[in-house]
Amino acid sequence: MPVPSLQNIPYDLLLSIAQHLDLADIYALQLTCKHLRYAIRTRPVYRELAVSLLRRCRALPLHGFNHISDLSTDQLVEVVNHAARLERGWLTRTPRPALNAFVPKGEEAVDGIAKSSARNWGIKSKYWYNVARTPPDEEVDWLCPITARYTIYATKSGKAVCWDVHRDIGITEWNHGEQSELRIRRIELERRIVYFTMAKALRGKDDEKVTQFELIRIHFPEQTSDSDEQLDPSFSTLRSFQTLGIVMNVFTLDPEARLLAAFVWISRFNSIGLYVLLDWNKEEYVFVDTAIQWTDTLNLTCILCDGSIVIHSEEESFACQHFFPLSVLSQHVTVSNPSPSFVPRITTRLEPTRSITRGFIFPVLPPDSYVRPFRQPIVPGPGNQIHPIIVPQVEDVTLPTDLNNPPNPWNSQLWYPERVRFVRQWWPTLPSIPRLSCSVMLLVQHHPHTLMTKYVLAQHYFTVPLSTSNSETNGSDATMRMWYVSVPFEVVCASDQYPLFAADFGHAVWLEHADEEEEEELFGRRQKRLRFVSFPGVRLEGEGHAVRSGIGGGGGPDGTFEMEGTVRTLAIPEELDLHEVNEINLDQSQGVVILSVRQGKMFILSYE
Repeated sequence: MPVPSLQNIPYDLLLSIAQHLDLADIYALQLTCKHLRYAIRTRPVYRELAVSLLRRCRALPLHGFNHISDLSTDQLVEVVNHAARLERGWLTRTPRPALNAFVPKGEEAVDGIAKSSARNWGIKSKYWYNVARTPPDEEVDWLCPITARYTIYATKSGKAVCWDVHRDIGITEWNHGEQSELRIRRIELERRIVYFTMAKALRGKDDEKVTQFELIRIHFPEQTSDSDEQLDPSFSTLRSFQTLGIVMNVFTLDPEARLLAAFVWISRFNSIGLYVLLDWNKEEYVFVDTAIQWTDTLNLTCILCDGSIVIHSEEESFACQHFFPLSVLSQHVTVSNPSPSFVPRITTRLEPTRSITRGFIFPVLPPDSYVRPFRQPIVPGPGNQIHPIIVPQVEDVTLPTDLNNPPNPWNSQLWYPERVRFVRQWWPTLPSIPRLSCSVMLLVQHHPHTLMTKYVLAQHYFTVPLSTSNSETNGSDATMRMWYVSVPFEVVCASDQYPLFAADFGHAVWLEHADEEEEEELFGRRQKRLRFVSFPGVRLEGEGHAVRSGIGGGGGPDGTFEMEGTVRTLAIPEELDLHEVNEINLDQSQGVVILSVRQGKMFILSYE
């Protein structure tokens, strides 16, 4: 009888075993012998590992506009290994400079080369960050990384500039010729297209305010393998239209179907109007009053789901999703015309066909988190320009008494949601992987006399539609479960009082004033530091794609508070002056933080 051997195991059986192993086990298995290395280091095994990463809501660090199906087996192995390193490093410890992230082609480097240094790390490398220019003689309003190579800048003067980071040049720009507001609306990596809007106020105010919009796209052509010619992207205008009222946000819901929507605040009814272009190639629109009431603490986003426009709204203790089927909206189409004098009008009051409401699940936080940073009356911060609320002085700290159903520790009487980021999984994925969303809230207290501002951070995941079956009683369900950075901190604001804060799916980064007791002031200026936090990991399980997490509710008998985030300080290059930063962004798929400074430079910092 032949002696059993690993080499005699059928490949199908090895593949079945490998599908139940994580990457660390796969790596260990490959080290046992050459036969297993060649048998395991295959596309089916690593595609399954890629699916597992995507189900844990972690992006694959693809290069350029590549899709997973475009990768060779060696490239897939490299991408999966890189994604796993990012996931492990960013979730479990302070991210470290990726020493060889920007090694020039043709050079070799091991653990970096001594030219520049990272503060407080004792690391000398010139390859863990890159410095590129920003548009000359322009003040950057915002920046958005598209891929590791391309970044789009919007300037205060109303230009949109596409910058090739590798060549360090601006390769194309869109300039309306007049000062206007530019905003990225959608990034379609698989189609190599970015959509954004230009907005310019024309006349009027409140419900009679007329705003001119232009919907613009930038297309990145695919390079042909047999040509050395560099094909640069190009801008084109898809549609011009005007709106009536105070536009709150615009959403490019389905570029292939040419579907666009916008929220409009109707002040006379204090409600939300829904403006829709069912096909932006046609001279027609839908403009209805949704009957959804506006409040100072209401936060909104818009998502297309199964043929319905879904308005996702959040208040301090619950979220609600309102469904407007396209088939119903199409019954209220009104003809428009391209005349400059034409403005759309609300045609009817149209309530949602159905609504789903679900409460947030609040954790028990450490006792110090219930202590307010200010002991005097407070008002919402500068982000609330509509209805400031003066809150009575509260001296006593109220700790939760019902540990099974703790209340919201950050109610609107004490904390105002100054900035809310709704983040949907934007990266290339697979058809079998559903998309999860999360919201990140910067809650603020603003002292009216000292002008000092303190922030806390709250975050949660949600699905569309909201899951409601036994969700509140299922302790492993991660959706709608609040997570915090509950120790108040002071975010550095740009010159226009805009907090230097960025959030991507799963992570957040901001510029923070250092505690004066920890770091002394230097040359009369308060010290600043780059801060980072990771949200709790989640995974999608089963045919119903239930959202699970290993994170509990906090406040357990062991004294831990699992829903409290661990904030970490990131290393920065010596040549980067944080006092000069005017914009910040984060690309968690590539593991980079991007900082724009006033001297016309952009620092791309790579961590792992």
